[in-house]
Amino acid sequence: MNFITKKHLSRRTFLRGTGVSLALPLMESMLPAQTPSTVPKSRLACIFFPHGVTMDKWTPATEGSGFEFTPILKPLEPFRDHLTIVSNTYAPMAYGPDASAAANHARSSAVFITGARPEETARPVLGISVDQMAAKEIGQDTPLPSIELTVEEGGLTSPFRNSISWQSPTSPLPMEHNPQVIFEKLFGDGTNDAQRRARRQESRSLLDSVMSQVASLKKELPAGDRGRLTSYLDDVREIERRIQKAQSQMEAAKLDVPDTPTGVPDSFEQHIKMLFDLQVLAFRAEITRISTLMLAHELSNAVFPATNIRDGFHNLSHHSNNRGNKDRFAELNAYHHGMLAYFLQKLKDTPDGPGSLLDHSLVLWGSGMSDGNQHNHTPLPMIMAGRASGAIKGGRHIKLPKLTTHSNLLLTVLHKAGARSEKIGDSTGVIGDI
Repeated sequence: MNFITKKHLSRRTFLRGTGVSLALPLMESMLPAQTPSTVPKSRLACIFFPHGVTMDKWTPATEGSGFEFTPILKPLEPFRDHLTIVSNTYAPMAYGPDASAAANHARSSAVFITGARPEETARPVLGISVDQMAAKEIGQDTPLPSIELTVEEGGLTSPFRNSISWQSPTSPLPMEHNPQVIFEKLFGDGTNDAQRRARRQESRSLLDSVMSQVASLKKELPAGDRGRLTSYLDDVREIERRIQKAQSQMEAAKLDVPDTPTGVPDSFEQHIKMLFDLQVLAFRAEITRISTLMLAHELSNAVFPATNIRDGFHNLSHHSNNRGNKDRFAELNAYHHGMLAYFLQKLKDTPDGPGSLLDHSLVLWGSGMSDGNQHNHTPLPMIMAGRASGAIKGGRHIKLPKLTTHSNLLLTVLHKAGARSEKIGDSTGVIGDI
């Protein structure tokens, strides 16, 4: 553990144990005495869902701050002051010469945070994504510049459907679906996999090997920081408990799993909540400030048992303009937006300097498709949540001029997150008054 001098703790203090490198959350003891109200740097999360929505049940009827929450947006109403609903963006790069359904779906996820035209060549070409542009500018002083997560495991043929995160025009980043792997990426020291594997087999907690240091550290901290540290460590232990429970369930079911760390929950809801919780922990300790998450892949036909809907996700998006089908798809859309509400509540409940993680985050949530039945790419359903450390006003529905290029919103996101990139995709400038 780093030494504490004059009761000031380095922001990059770690607790180190067997195969463990545990970063700590922001505490008052980490702030210079003369700047107790320093606003933390913003975090950026980009969350993608496929197949669009039932647009007439997503889009607010009025602009500005007095809008009413539509049926799909209703789960997000408690966060009104932290929401910016953005309508009428257009993704022209999602259209291409191949008008097949598969190609349209692949291009939808490809353009979501790149704004670039995907090229199906021998080595697929796209463009650098928002998260990786931000990682290069504002993510170099954290242990991990970014993390890339997905609910559904990869293996699809098209890289445009497997990942939304592109480090270069020819380098998509793999997206990890296994919470155990993600957990150890965040908190393992990366030097001794054998020791970490042995700890898992003995069902020993990652925290056990650092608890003696925790006790020593707490003696040096003021009461407020002791509470913050205890809360953070409780959250880490709870995530680890849930991962171990998922692993035990898989072993009890005698599932044939590969020889890699297990811990993938049985249900979509358990899985995505665990991924959200891991993002909150990573943001809280500034292990990284940048994340991406795919709720599902394009063309996914997942079924969500927690709802009353038994249709496959993709199948239901092809509603044939039947009102009953569209309403059932809207119900599924509202359920997915409820998962975003879970994430926002966790961010809101997590202290971060003079405010919460939600105050100091920018969450971009949306789809690269509007109406899944038409495979169209305007108007896209896009939400910006959080205040980005004061850079975003919140509490409004912003209705842009029709066919405003989606890349302008992406460039705006970059600027609000603290990056100063001049262009992304086919952008022509930032969107004012957000």
